[in-house]
Amino acid sequence: MTKIQVLGTGCPKCKKLAENAETAAKELGIDYDLEKVTDINKIMQMQVMVTPALVIDGTVKAASKVPSSDDIKGMLA
Repeated sequence: MTKIQVLGTGCPKCKKLAENAETAAKELGIDYDLEKVTDINKIMQMQVMVTPALVIDGTVKAASKVPSSDDIKGMLA
């Protein structure tokens, strides 16, 4: 199972990133778990200083931007 985390405080960009990540995972047909991390201390523990950020299986794939679902598909593949 692929673990997808969206780091952010719940702003519109964070919500869009979560939506794009979920769309990408569903279109690829992968088994995934999507977690929204809003606790700033947990975000900082992951060494992320700007949000929104996308973490896949423990690796930060994007920060301070909202990749499209097509871009996220490439990160998941």
